[in-house]
Amino acid sequence: MSKVLVVEDSAPQREMISELLQKSGLTVDIANDGVEALERIQTLQPDIVVLDIVMPRMNGYELCRQIKSDPQTQGVPVVICSAKGEDFDRYWGMKQGADAYIAKPFQPKELVGTVKQLLRG
Repeated sequence: MSKVLVVEDSAPQREMISELLQKSGLTVDIANDGVEALERIQTLQPDIVVLDIVMPRMNGYELCRQIKSDPQTQGVPVVICSAKGEDFDRYWGMKQGADAYIAKPFQPKELVGTVKQLLRG
């Protein structure tokens, strides 16, 4: 079973995303911000990371860059899931190494489908 790390500082969003992914058959772990996520990634070794951009201590762009620049984690797919939905935000997220960018509010099928597609890839 694939492991997903959900990195989101908003508890309601974190719970909603986690529940959606669990219902689709994935194992979900959570982190509240980028710093906590880096620690979790080392111990959990997730198959994919779903992260928000706007978070305390370390934002999602920085977290994505760190994941993609570390030889041990650079192969882990990253999905940015953010309320920042402008074209520039999308462009900048992909430029940081994200494998997919989903704007909030999103359709549950879009998130689950994107995660599953990247896990198969």
